Amino acid sequence: MTSRLLEAGAAATRPDRRRSGRAPAWRRLLRQPVAASAGFVLAVVFVIGAIYPRIAPTDAQTINLSQRWLNHGPMLSGWHFLGTDNLGRDVAVRTLYGLHTSEQSALLATLLASFVGIVLGGIAGYRGGWVDALIMRFGDMFGVFPAIMLLLVAYTYFIPLTVEKATIIIALYLWIPVARVVRAEIASLREREFVQAALSLGASNRRIFFRHLLPNGSSTIIVAATSLFGQVIVLEATLEFFNIGVPSSVQPTLGNLIGDAQAGNLSVGLGWWTLVTPAGLLILILVCVNLLGDGLADALRPARTR
Repeated sequence: MTSRLLEAGAAATRPDRRRSGRAPAWRRLLRQPVAASAGFVLAVVFVIGAIYPRIAPTDAQTINLSQRWLNHGPMLSGWHFLGTDNLGRDVAVRTLYGLHTSEQSALLATLLASFVGIVLGGIAGYRGGWVDALIMRFGDMFGVFPAIMLLLVAYTYFIPLTVEKATIIIALYLWIPVARVVRAEIASLREREFVQAALSLGASNRRIFFRHLLPNGSSTIIVAATSLFGQVIVLEATLEFFNIGVPSSVQPTLGNLIGDAQAGNLSVGLGWWTLVTPAGLLILILVCVNLLGDGLADALRPARTR
């Protein structure tokens, strides 16, 4: 009887997560059907892009000069569901190969830019003073220039350009917005009571940073990294569209496929399907990334601010 009373008392004093709004973040995300659906579609697209080169029926550069298959629209015969280009190459195969390349490039650039931004922004926000001023003014020095101009200069210097080089160049520019967000979040958390209590107990700077500041600022960092992924996709596609990056004959990406299709529509009369297929997939990815980012921002927001 006593144990039952104790259990009842504990249950009465235990906070109700549903009423307090402190349900796990993934549950709050699932309660948003638009964001959850966008995340599911994005996951399916990424899985297809990751595994497709291993299961593809043909290579992306396979040419078929048979008159029957040159610049043919979508059809069921020959398994060319999304048509072929002026060299008889399957548009669906090339688009999925381009998805694989763009996906890998964007993920690597996002991880690298996020890592550099978290480290430099965290140091600036926690240390403050001249360290903060030095790091952030260094970022501002590059941030005042348009991204396209800086990347054009870098791309010209690193000729011959590869996807790996292009990824690193983009990442070394896009760390700046992540660093600004992380710096503001860490600087705000540094003045909170739990940090001051940890300092008074003799906790080291490393322990405070990794055990208190980063975990409490993780929601902001995750949202910033999600939005950064969309920026990388757009920037890479823009550069490839203007034939500044890697040509599609070397390694197809969504950007250079769109650029080739746009140029081919004017010069050799490529069909609309060569442009709509990669462009539609790119738009789908960007829409899903934005919707998922908005959902994550709401799901990870502290309960007291919602």
